[in-house]
Amino acid sequence: MRVAAIDIGTLTCRLLIGDVDGPGPVKPVFSGRKILRLGESVDETKQLKPEAMTRVIEAIREWQDVIERHDVRASVAVATSAVREAHNREEFLQRVKQEAGVEVEVIDGQEEARRTLLGIRSGLPASVGDLLGLDIGGGSTEFIVSREGQEVQTISIDMGVVRLSERVVKSDPPSKSEIQEAEQLIHSLTQQALATLGDTSGLTFVGTAGTVTSLAGIAQELKAYDPNRVHNFILKLETVKNIEQTILPRKKSERTGIPGLEPGREEVIATGTLILRCIMEELGRDQCLVSEYGLREGVLANLAYQFENDAD
Repeated sequence: MRVAAIDIGTLTCRLLIGDVDGPGPVKPVFSGRKILRLGESVDETKQLKPEAMTRVIEAIREWQDVIERHDVRASVAVATSAVREAHNREEFLQRVKQEAGVEVEVIDGQEEARRTLLGIRSGLPASVGDLLGLDIGGGSTEFIVSREGQEVQTISIDMGVVRLSERVVKSDPPSKSEIQEAEQLIHSLTQQALATLGDTSGLTFVGTAGTVTSLAGIAQELKAYDPNRVHNFILKLETVKNIEQTILPRKKSERTGIPGLEPGREEVIATGTLILRCIMEELGRDQCLVSEYGLREGVLANLAYQFENDAD
């Protein structure tokens, strides 16, 4: 059945319309993404800016027209870190409902990780069994452990590419002291997560979301983003380090035009690269399997499941 999902993230908003048939992969019909930075300054002020809310609402209104044209049976919009932390989130939710006609579901970190796992699983090669998923977002990062026959473990930590940029890595380009402080924070938070998750050494390491997919695009020097070349790409730690050495010394303006880098990610790709590199070092991993599938696909799969159960 044809369903639609809008993912309202801290940095990026995404739309996916797709056909879902049971547990199989989502068949994309239409996808859209806009870097709107809804979570700008939320880490410091705990407030969503009016102009940021307006940017998102305008995008949702535009996408509602697209959804209507695609004969969708059901749709859902979810919001993550920035909205769940903002003290004025009810104002935002009311504005979206009144101005765009959409009710937004605010999901916590655990639910975000659960639906992300649904998405990741739907696009993995059949050979991948037990896995450790990593979802680097704008405001938070989720670790997901999935083992056959066991309950899924999820840990959400308050560290994402926007939050780290606003809290620590403020200079352009980043200073040595900022990089060192960021590294210490990432390693510390990862150690805390692993203390709860336990031994993950035997699990396939899978990364999803904008940082990981962007680095896969940069690694391949893609002139235009190609999901088929990014999905299931093997991103090596050595490659991440090489990209980091290219990106960090440059100013944001000097990163524009780097092959494979999505416009609008010039600032946060620095913190994203730091996060992935430090986490891989902490995990003792030399490579990461890149998944183009993530929260959007998981939201769609979850929606289809709920819709079918309600119909029964």
